[in-house]
Amino acid sequence: MRKIITLLFLASFGLTNAQQAFKGKGDAKFNVGANFQDGGSGIQASADFGLGENFSYGFVATYLLGVSEFSGVYGGNTYINAKPEFADRFDAKFRINANLSSVIGVQQLDIYPGLSLGLRNFGGQLGGRYFFSDGFGIFTELGFPIAKYSKDTEAFDHLNNQTTFSIGASFNLD
Repeated sequence: MRKIITLLFLASFGLTNAQQAFKGKGDAKFNVGANFQDGGSGIQASADFGLGENFSYGFVATYLLGVSEFSGVYGGNTYINAKPEFADRFDAKFRINANLSSVIGVQQLDIYPGLSLGLRNFGGQLGGRYFFSDGFGIFTELGFPIAKYSKDTEAFDHLNNQTTFSIGASFNLD
């Protein structure tokens, strides 16, 4: 019973002291967290900068740390215990977002759909940020490709070129 009361207290404290998730023009956010996708997991870092009340631009980079080895035939090539190289593990993107916290009427929660242009594809993302204090919050994102640049003929072309899920910490930079 004591654990339940403590959990409820912490949750209510976090909700009552929560801060504005997106302030508009001049706002700056930094996210860092874990990235999960089929065939690997890694780290993701992103930065977003407010251009207007509901619009931001930013950059995101992903590096896969844990990647499955591949043995077999793929795209006419034979692989034996193949591991991806740096270029297969890394991805970087420029992105734009529509920040909807003022639209949905919840200042502490920023829902942001957007589009991205990266090294591997043109894609989109749907994310959310919740701030517990003026400087710290959590984020989650779902990223997906709309148009892929590769013909998917190499064993690791799918890495960073598929639906991904990220979760982590968000920091206010302004």
